[in-house]
Amino acid sequence: MESPDVSTEDIQKEIIHHAGHSKNGWDRGVALSSAFLAAFAAICSLFAGHHASEALIEQIQCSDKWSYYQAKSIKEAVLESKMDLLDQERIQISSKDKFKLGEYKKQQEVIFEEAKESQKRSKEHLVCHINYSAAVTFFQISIVVGAVSVLCVNRKYWYLSLIFGLVGVLLFIRGFFL
Repeated sequence: MESPDVSTEDIQKEIIHHAGHSKNGWDRGVALSSAFLAAFAAICSLFAGHHASEALIEQIQCSDKWSYYQAKSIKEAVLESKMDLLDQERIQISSKDKFKLGEYKKQQEVIFEEAKESQKRSKEHLVCHINYSAAVTFFQISIVVGAVSVLCVNRKYWYLSLIFGLVGVLLFIRGFFL
């Protein structure tokens, strides 16, 4: 995951510093909520990275399975061509070749299902990654808006910050249950 252009850690430190020197309980509330939001952002970032890696690994396995499937298809096609030529020449087709042809078809069915399953798991991990990444973004926005509320001495911005944080929590929960 790319690092944000604005360092939320620096903003977080500034809020905490300001709240530590303030006699206003509201500043402490903003600092505390920002600290929790930063913790959630870190956890979501970790989960987003994990699911991105898992999606990539599953996609690689899927590609490997499709390559293996194609190799079996080529073997099957070559064997069918051989059998067609032998049949045209009225030459007896061996039972070994007939058995191999059946085996290739069975193997292809299994490989096909494995590839489809791997593809499905990759997509599921990608959906989780997207949810966690969006949650991180909302947490970061929430922290920034919280900082603005302290700088502007306006509680409405803090409430807006909490709403952004709530959206982040909902995205986190959604990603967790996917």
